[in-house]
Amino acid sequence: MSLFNFVKDAGNKLFGRGKSEPEALKEHTDKLGLNTAGMQIDFADGQVKASGQAPSQEEKEKILLALGNVAGVETVEESIEVADSTEPSEPVFYTVKSGDTLGAIAQRHYGKASAFTKIFEANRPMLEHPDRIYPGQVLRIPE
Repeated sequence: MSLFNFVKDAGNKLFGRGKSEPEALKEHTDKLGLNTAGMQIDFADGQVKASGQAPSQEEKEKILLALGNVAGVETVEESIEVADSTEPSEPVFYTVKSGDTLGAIAQRHYGKASAFTKIFEANRPMLEHPDRIYPGQVLRIPE
């Protein structure tokens, strides 16, 4: 089981639209095309709890980010098993700061700004454009 922290006031505004928080979160992950079939997603007091099985480590990390980058979510506690256990189990996440660009983040993590496409692709479909990141957003940093 792991606990991931997010910026509570940053992210997609999903809550308060006539659906329960777990329903809104599940609908959000489905809309992004993420496979949460057979997963249990709960929400209380700013904390999401997700359990079940993901098809891959990459899919698990994307699900965690989709759940966490939501306004009102402060932490995501997960006990998600990975069907394909050949991939690394410890994700690397980065919280965007004011003034950050994907190029600057790539420079910091890979030593070259041109590697920003690697970060962009690792965060699709949550990111629709490489210039549209915001402070408080949490991104996957692939190996």
